[in-house]
Amino acid sequence: MWSDYFQIEKTDPQRAARAGVLLTPRGVIATPTFMAVGTRGSVKAMSPEDLTRVGAQIILANAFHLILRPGLELIRSFGGLGAFMGWPGPILTDSGGYQVFSLADARTLSEEGVTFRSPYDGQKLFLSPEIAIKAQMDLGVDILMCLDECAPYPATEEATAKSLALTMNWAERGQKVWLVERERAFFRSAMAGRGFSGQDKFGQALFGIVQGGFYPHLRAQAAEAIAELEFPGHAIGGLALGEPMEERLRAIETARERLPASKPLYLMGLGTPEDLVEGIQRGADLFDCVLPTRNARNGQFFTRFGRLNINNSRHKTDQDPVDPQCSCPTCQVFSRAYLRHLFQNHEPLFPRLATIHNLSYYLGLAQAARAAIMAEKWPEFVREFYSLRSPKDD
Repeated sequence: MWSDYFQIEKTDPQRAARAGVLLTPRGVIATPTFMAVGTRGSVKAMSPEDLTRVGAQIILANAFHLILRPGLELIRSFGGLGAFMGWPGPILTDSGGYQVFSLADARTLSEEGVTFRSPYDGQKLFLSPEIAIKAQMDLGVDILMCLDECAPYPATEEATAKSLALTMNWAERGQKVWLVERERAFFRSAMAGRGFSGQDKFGQALFGIVQGGFYPHLRAQAAEAIAELEFPGHAIGGLALGEPMEERLRAIETARERLPASKPLYLMGLGTPEDLVEGIQRGADLFDCVLPTRNARNGQFFTRFGRLNINNSRHKTDQDPVDPQCSCPTCQVFSRAYLRHLFQNHEPLFPRLATIHNLSYYLGLAQAARAAIMAEKWPEFVREFYSLRSPKDD
Protein backbone atom coordinates (compact mmCIF):
# COMPACT_ATOMS: atom_id res chain seq x y z
CA MET A 1 0.00 0.00 0.00
CA TRP A 2 2.96 2.35 0.50
CA SER A 3 3.90 2.42 -3.18
CA ASP A 4 1.68 5.48 -3.72
CA TYR A 5 2.64 7.24 -0.49
CA PHE A 6 5.43 9.20 -2.17
CA GLN A 7 5.15 10.09 -5.84
CA ILE A 8 8.20 11.41 -7.70
CA GLU A 9 7.24 13.93 -10.37
CA LYS A 10 10.63 14.83 -11.82
CA THR A 11 14.28 13.91 -11.24
CA ASP A 12 17.28 15.85 -12.51
CA PRO A 13 19.05 13.71 -15.13
CA GLN A 14 22.52 14.51 -13.79
CA ARG A 15 21.99 14.56 -10.04
CA ALA A 16 19.66 12.90 -7.53
CA ALA A 17 17.62 16.07 -7.00
CA ARG A 18 13.91 15.33 -7.37
CA ALA A 19 10.50 16.92 -6.95
CA GLY A 20 7.66 14.88 -5.53
CA VAL A 21 4.48 14.81 -3.48
CA LEU A 22 4.03 13.14 -0.12
CA LEU A 23 0.50 12.06 0.83
CA THR A 24 -0.52 12.35 4.47
CA PRO A 25 -3.89 12.23 6.27
CA ARG A 26 -3.82 15.98 6.84
CA GLY A 27 -2.51 17.18 3.53
CA VAL A 28 -0.37 16.75 0.45
CA ILE A 29 3.22 17.95 0.83
CA ALA A 30 5.11 19.15 -2.24
CA THR A 31 8.79 18.26 -1.92
CA PRO A 32 11.53 19.22 -1.40
CA THR A 33 10.43 21.28 1.57
CA PHE A 34 11.61 22.67 4.87
CA MET A 35 9.82 21.92 8.15
CA ALA A 36 9.58 24.73 10.68
CA VAL A 37 10.56 23.48 14.14
CA GLY A 38 7.87 23.70 16.82
CA THR A 39 9.59 21.60 19.49
CA ARG A 40 6.95 22.00 22.21
CA GLY A 41 3.98 22.36 19.88
CA SER A 42 4.74 25.96 18.93
CA VAL A 43 7.03 27.49 16.31
CA LYS A 44 8.58 30.29 18.37
CA ALA A 45 7.06 33.73 17.71
CA MET A 46 4.72 32.32 15.03
CA SER A 47 0.99 31.64 15.02
CA PRO A 48 -0.54 28.95 12.80
CA GLU A 49 -1.81 31.77 10.56
CA ASP A 50 1.72 33.16 10.27
CA LEU A 51 3.00 29.72 9.27
CA THR A 52 0.34 29.34 6.60
CA ARG A 53 1.11 32.81 5.29
CA VAL A 54 4.81 32.06 4.82
CA GLY A 55 4.03 28.82 3.01
CA ALA A 56 4.67 26.15 5.65
CA GLN A 57 3.28 22.77 4.58
CA ILE A 58 4.37 20.68 7.55
CA ILE A 59 5.85 21.42 10.96
CA LEU A 60 8.04 19.40 13.29
CA ALA A 61 7.39 18.85 16.99
CA ASN A 62 9.24 16.79 19.58
CA ALA A 63 7.52 13.92 21.32
CA PHE A 64 10.11 13.85 24.10
CA HIS A 65 9.21 17.34 25.30
CA LEU A 66 5.46 16.90 24.76
CA ILE A 67 5.41 13.71 26.83
CA LEU A 68 6.92 15.68 29.70
CA ARG A 69 4.84 18.83 29.20
CA PRO A 70 1.89 19.12 28.90
CA GLY A 71 1.58 15.31 28.78
CA LEU A 72 -0.12 12.89 26.41
CA GLU A 73 -3.39 12.70 28.32
CA LEU A 74 -4.11 16.41 27.92
CA ILE A 75 -3.19 16.43 24.22
CA ARG A 76 -5.34 13.34 23.57
CA SER A 77 -8.30 15.08 25.23
CA PHE A 78 -8.10 17.76 22.54
CA GLY A 79 -8.11 15.20 19.74
CA GLY A 80 -4.38 15.23 19.04
CA LEU A 81 -1.51 17.67 18.72
CA GLY A 82 -2.84 19.44 15.62
CA ALA A 83 -6.11 20.35 17.33
CA PHE A 84 -4.32 21.25 20.56
CA MET A 85 -2.04 23.77 18.85
CA GLY A 86 -4.50 24.95 16.21
CA TRP A 87 -2.42 23.73 13.24
CA PRO A 88 -4.52 22.02 10.53
CA GLY A 89 -1.66 20.70 8.41
CA PRO A 90 0.66 17.70 8.60
CA ILE A 91 2.97 17.22 11.59
CA LEU A 92 6.15 15.17 11.97
CA THR A 93 7.43 14.32 15.43
CA ASP A 94 10.93 13.39 16.42
CA SER A 95 10.99 10.66 19.05
CA GLY A 96 13.53 12.33 21.30
CA GLY A 97 16.71 10.61 20.17
CA TYR A 98 18.60 13.89 19.90
CA GLN A 99 17.37 14.96 23.34
CA VAL A 100 18.66 11.67 24.73
CA PHE A 101 21.98 12.51 23.05
CA SER A 102 22.04 16.01 24.56
CA LEU A 103 21.34 14.64 28.06
CA ALA A 104 24.49 12.55 28.04
CA ASP A 105 25.41 13.56 31.59
CA ALA A 106 21.95 12.79 32.98
CA ARG A 107 21.01 9.49 31.33
CA THR A 108 21.63 5.77 31.49
CA LEU A 109 21.44 3.81 28.25
CA SER A 110 20.59 0.13 27.96
CA GLU A 111 19.19 -2.17 25.31
CA GLU A 112 15.77 -1.73 26.90
CA GLY A 113 15.78 2.05 26.57
CA VAL A 114 17.05 5.15 28.29
CA THR A 115 16.59 6.28 31.90
CA PHE A 116 17.03 10.00 32.44
CA ARG A 117 16.22 12.90 34.69
CA SER A 118 13.54 15.28 33.47
CA PRO A 119 15.09 18.62 32.46
CA TYR A 120 11.99 20.26 33.93
CA ASP A 121 11.74 18.87 37.46
CA GLY A 122 14.49 16.27 37.84
CA GLN A 123 12.05 13.36 38.01
CA LYS A 124 13.47 9.98 37.01
CA LEU A 125 11.88 8.78 33.75
CA PHE A 126 12.22 5.93 31.27
CA LEU A 127 11.84 6.00 27.48
CA SER A 128 11.86 2.85 25.36
CA PRO A 129 11.37 2.44 21.60
CA GLU A 130 7.90 1.03 22.30
CA ILE A 131 6.93 3.97 24.52
CA ALA A 132 8.25 6.45 21.95
CA ILE A 133 6.17 4.96 19.13
CA LYS A 134 2.96 4.68 21.15
CA ALA A 135 3.36 8.25 22.39
CA GLN A 136 3.77 9.65 18.87
CA MET A 137 0.76 7.71 17.65
CA ASP A 138 -1.24 9.06 20.60
CA LEU A 139 -0.23 12.56 19.53
CA GLY A 140 -2.04 11.87 16.25
CA VAL A 141 0.78 13.04 14.00
CA ASP A 142 1.25 12.17 10.33
CA ILE A 143 4.90 11.08 10.39
CA LEU A 144 6.68 9.59 13.40
CA MET A 145 10.27 8.61 13.97
CA CYS A 146 11.91 5.59 15.53
CA LEU A 147 13.81 6.15 18.76
CA ASP A 148 17.50 6.22 17.90
CA GLU A 149 20.85 6.73 19.61
CA CYS A 150 23.11 9.35 18.13
CA ALA A 151 26.87 8.87 18.42
CA PRO A 152 28.78 12.10 19.14
CA TYR A 153 31.41 13.61 16.87
CA PRO A 154 34.12 12.59 17.03
CA ALA A 155 33.60 9.06 18.28
CA THR A 156 35.66 5.91 18.02
CA GLU A 157 34.64 3.22 15.59
CA GLU A 158 33.90 0.87 18.48
CA ALA A 159 31.61 3.39 20.20
CA THR A 160 29.87 4.21 16.93
CA ALA A 161 29.27 0.54 16.15
CA LYS A 162 27.85 -0.02 19.63
CA SER A 163 25.54 2.98 19.22
CA LEU A 164 24.41 1.75 15.80
CA ALA A 165 23.56 -1.69 17.15
CA LEU A 166 21.34 -0.06 19.75
CA THR A 167 19.61 2.08 17.10
CA MET A 168 18.92 -0.95 14.91
CA ASN A 169 17.53 -2.93 17.84
CA TRP A 170 15.23 -0.05 18.70
CA ALA A 171 14.15 0.37 15.05
CA GLU A 172 13.00 -3.24 14.82
CA ARG A 173 11.14 -3.05 18.12
CA GLY A 174 9.56 0.28 17.25
CA GLN A 175 8.38 -1.02 13.91
CA LYS A 176 6.67 -4.00 15.54
CA VAL A 177 4.70 -1.72 17.86
CA TRP A 178 3.78 0.59 14.98
CA LEU A 179 2.43 -2.30 12.89
CA VAL A 180 0.31 -3.60 15.77
CA GLU A 181 -1.05 -0.14 16.65
CA ARG A 182 -1.87 0.60 12.99
CA GLU A 183 -3.89 -2.59 12.72
CA ARG A 184 -5.77 -1.68 15.87
CA ALA A 185 -6.49 1.81 14.54
CA PHE A 186 -7.81 0.45 11.25
CA PHE A 187 -9.94 -2.11 13.10
CA ARG A 188 -11.44 0.54 15.39
CA SER A 189 -12.22 2.71 12.40
CA ALA A 190 -13.88 -0.17 10.56
CA MET A 191 -15.96 -1.08 13.62
CA ALA A 192 -17.10 2.54 13.87
CA GLY A 193 -18.20 2.46 10.24
CA ARG A 194 -15.43 4.74 9.01
CA GLY A 195 -13.49 3.59 5.98
CA PHE A 196 -10.07 4.66 4.76
CA SER A 197 -9.84 6.20 1.32
CA GLY A 198 -7.56 8.52 -0.62
CA GLN A 199 -4.52 9.69 1.34
CA ASP A 200 -6.17 8.62 4.64
CA LYS A 201 -5.45 5.00 3.75
CA PHE A 202 -1.81 5.47 4.73
CA GLY A 203 -2.51 6.51 8.28
CA GLN A 204 0.52 7.42 10.39
CA ALA A 205 3.82 6.70 8.65
CA LEU A 206 6.93 5.57 10.53
CA PHE A 207 10.37 6.54 9.23
CA GLY A 208 13.47 4.50 9.99
CA ILE A 209 16.64 6.40 10.89
CA VAL A 210 20.09 5.69 9.46
CA GLN A 211 22.90 6.29 11.95
CA GLY A 212 26.48 5.01 11.75
CA GLY A 213 28.48 8.13 12.49
CA PHE A 214 31.13 9.09 9.96
CA TYR A 215 32.52 5.63 9.26
CA PRO A 216 31.44 4.82 5.68
CA HIS A 217 31.16 1.07 6.27
CA LEU A 218 28.93 1.64 9.32
CA ARG A 219 26.75 4.13 7.43
CA ALA A 220 26.45 1.62 4.61
CA GLN A 221 25.62 -1.19 7.01
CA ALA A 222 22.98 0.96 8.72
CA ALA A 223 21.34 2.04 5.44
CA GLU A 224 21.16 -1.51 4.13
CA ALA A 225 19.66 -2.80 7.37
CA ILE A 226 17.08 0.01 7.56
CA ALA A 227 16.14 -0.52 3.90
CA GLU A 228 15.45 -4.21 4.59
CA LEU A 229 12.88 -3.27 7.24
CA GLU A 230 10.75 -1.58 4.55
CA PHE A 231 9.68 1.56 6.38
CA PRO A 232 7.42 3.99 4.47
CA GLY A 233 10.22 6.55 4.56
CA HIS A 234 13.78 7.04 5.75
CA ALA A 235 15.82 9.61 7.63
CA ILE A 236 19.53 10.17 7.96
CA GLY A 237 20.47 11.22 11.48
CA GLY A 238 23.63 12.05 13.37
CA LEU A 239 24.54 15.00 11.14
CA ALA A 240 25.57 18.60 11.88
CA LEU A 241 27.44 17.61 15.05
CA GLY A 242 30.53 19.63 14.21
CA GLU A 243 31.86 17.45 11.41
CA PRO A 244 33.45 18.97 8.26
CA MET A 245 31.11 19.43 5.30
CA GLU A 246 33.03 16.81 3.29
CA GLU A 247 32.37 14.14 5.90
CA ARG A 248 28.72 15.14 6.17
CA LEU A 249 28.16 14.90 2.42
CA ARG A 250 29.98 11.58 2.26
CA ALA A 251 27.75 10.18 5.01
CA ILE A 252 24.62 11.35 3.14
CA GLU A 253 25.81 9.89 -0.15
CA THR A 254 26.80 6.58 1.42
CA ALA A 255 23.35 6.16 2.94
CA ARG A 256 21.41 7.51 -0.04
CA GLU A 257 23.02 5.04 -2.43
CA ARG A 258 21.71 2.14 -0.32
CA LEU A 259 18.20 3.38 0.37
CA PRO A 260 15.35 2.87 -2.11
CA ALA A 261 14.93 6.04 -4.18
CA SER A 262 11.20 5.45 -4.34
CA LYS A 263 10.76 6.46 -0.69
CA PRO A 264 10.98 9.92 0.90
CA LEU A 265 14.26 10.90 2.51
CA TYR A 266 14.56 13.26 5.47
CA LEU A 267 17.87 14.83 6.52
CA MET A 268 17.49 15.42 10.23
CA GLY A 269 18.65 18.70 11.72
CA LEU A 270 20.00 20.27 8.51
CA GLY A 271 20.53 23.11 8.32
CA THR A 272 21.96 26.10 6.59
CA PRO A 273 20.76 27.23 3.15
CA GLU A 274 23.83 25.49 1.73
CA ASP A 275 22.80 22.30 3.53
CA LEU A 276 19.41 22.45 1.82
CA VAL A 277 20.88 22.89 -1.65
CA GLU A 278 23.52 20.18 -1.17
CA GLY A 279 20.96 17.85 0.43
CA ILE A 280 18.45 18.33 -2.39
CA GLN A 281 21.28 17.73 -4.84
CA ARG A 282 21.75 14.34 -3.18
CA GLY A 283 18.11 13.29 -3.25
CA ALA A 284 16.75 14.57 0.08
CA ASP A 285 13.10 15.62 0.31
CA LEU A 286 12.55 16.89 3.88
CA PHE A 287 14.66 19.16 6.09
CA ASP A 288 14.37 20.75 9.50
CA CYS A 289 16.54 23.01 11.61
CA VAL A 290 16.20 25.57 14.40
CA LEU A 291 18.54 28.02 12.63
CA PRO A 292 15.93 30.23 10.91
CA THR A 293 13.94 30.73 14.12
CA ARG A 294 16.83 30.79 16.60
CA ASN A 295 18.98 33.13 14.52
CA ALA A 296 15.98 35.39 13.96
CA ARG A 297 15.66 35.93 17.70
CA ASN A 298 19.37 36.79 17.79
CA GLY A 299 19.10 39.44 15.08
CA GLN A 300 20.31 37.45 12.09
CA PHE A 301 18.43 37.36 8.80
CA PHE A 302 18.98 34.81 6.03
CA THR A 303 18.96 36.27 2.53
CA ARG A 304 19.93 35.17 -0.99
CA PHE A 305 23.19 37.11 -0.50
CA GLY A 306 24.06 35.43 2.79
CA ARG A 307 23.41 36.34 6.43
CA LEU A 308 22.59 39.88 7.51
CA ASN A 309 23.18 40.95 11.12
CA ILE A 310 20.65 43.67 11.86
CA ASN A 311 22.62 44.99 14.85
CA ASN A 312 25.44 46.24 12.63
CA SER A 313 25.72 50.02 12.90
CA ARG A 314 25.47 50.53 9.14
CA HIS A 315 21.77 49.57 9.33
CA LYS A 316 20.96 52.37 11.82
CA THR A 317 19.52 54.72 9.18
CA ASP A 318 18.97 52.25 6.34
CA GLN A 319 15.53 52.72 4.79
CA ASP A 320 15.75 49.55 2.66
CA PRO A 321 14.07 46.31 3.67
CA VAL A 322 16.19 43.30 4.57
CA ASP A 323 15.87 42.15 0.94
CA PRO A 324 14.21 44.45 -1.62
CA GLN A 325 13.23 41.44 -3.75
CA CYS A 326 11.67 39.49 -0.87
CA SER A 327 7.87 39.36 -0.84
CA CYS A 328 7.49 38.38 2.83
CA PRO A 329 5.30 40.62 5.05
CA THR A 330 8.37 41.88 6.93
CA CYS A 331 10.23 43.05 3.84
CA GLN A 332 7.10 44.51 2.29
CA VAL A 333 6.55 46.92 5.21
CA PHE A 334 9.58 47.42 7.46
CA SER A 335 13.01 48.99 7.01
CA ARG A 336 16.31 47.72 8.32
CA ALA A 337 16.53 50.81 10.51
CA TYR A 338 13.21 50.03 12.17
CA LEU A 339 14.05 46.36 12.64
CA ARG A 340 17.37 47.33 14.23
CA HIS A 341 15.52 49.71 16.55
CA LEU A 342 13.17 46.89 17.62
CA PHE A 343 16.06 44.50 18.17
CA GLN A 344 18.15 46.91 20.23
CA ASN A 345 15.18 47.72 22.44
CA HIS A 346 14.15 44.07 22.91
CA GLU A 347 10.70 44.75 21.51
CA PRO A 348 8.54 41.57 21.36
CA LEU A 349 7.58 42.43 17.79
CA PHE A 350 11.11 41.83 16.56
CA PRO A 351 11.29 38.01 16.92
CA ARG A 352 8.01 37.65 15.03
CA LEU A 353 9.04 39.89 12.13
CA ALA A 354 12.50 38.32 11.89
CA THR A 355 11.12 34.78 12.04
CA ILE A 356 8.54 35.56 9.38
CA HIS A 357 11.34 36.65 7.07
CA ASN A 358 13.70 33.76 7.82
CA LEU A 359 11.06 31.07 7.40
CA SER A 360 9.83 32.80 4.23
CA TYR A 361 13.38 32.63 2.92
CA TYR A 362 13.87 28.95 3.79
CA LEU A 363 10.48 27.88 2.43
CA GLY A 364 10.98 30.02 -0.65
CA LEU A 365 14.38 28.45 -1.25
CA ALA A 366 12.83 24.97 -1.16
CA GLN A 367 9.99 26.08 -3.43
CA ALA A 368 12.43 27.61 -5.91
CA ALA A 369 14.50 24.41 -5.88
CA ARG A 370 11.38 22.39 -6.62
CA ALA A 371 10.42 24.72 -9.46
CA ALA A 372 13.91 24.46 -10.96
CA ILE A 373 13.80 20.66 -10.86
CA MET A 374 10.36 20.62 -12.47
CA ALA A 375 11.58 23.01 -15.19
CA GLU A 376 14.72 20.90 -15.77
CA LYS A 377 16.90 23.84 -14.68
CA TRP A 378 18.47 22.43 -11.53
CA PRO A 379 22.13 23.03 -12.54
CA GLU A 380 21.30 26.66 -13.33
CA PHE A 381 19.59 27.02 -9.95
CA VAL A 382 22.66 25.74 -8.11
CA ARG A 383 25.01 28.03 -10.04
CA GLU A 384 22.86 31.09 -9.35
CA PHE A 385 22.49 30.19 -5.67
CA TYR A 386 26.24 30.10 -5.13
CA SER A 387 26.99 33.07 -7.38
CA LEU A 388 24.88 35.33 -5.16
CA ARG A 389 26.39 34.24 -1.84
CA SER A 390 28.64 36.80 -0.24
CA PRO A 391 32.03 35.35 0.82
CA LYS A 392 31.55 37.14 4.12
CA ASP A 393 28.39 37.52 6.17
CA ASP A 394 27.17 41.03 7.02
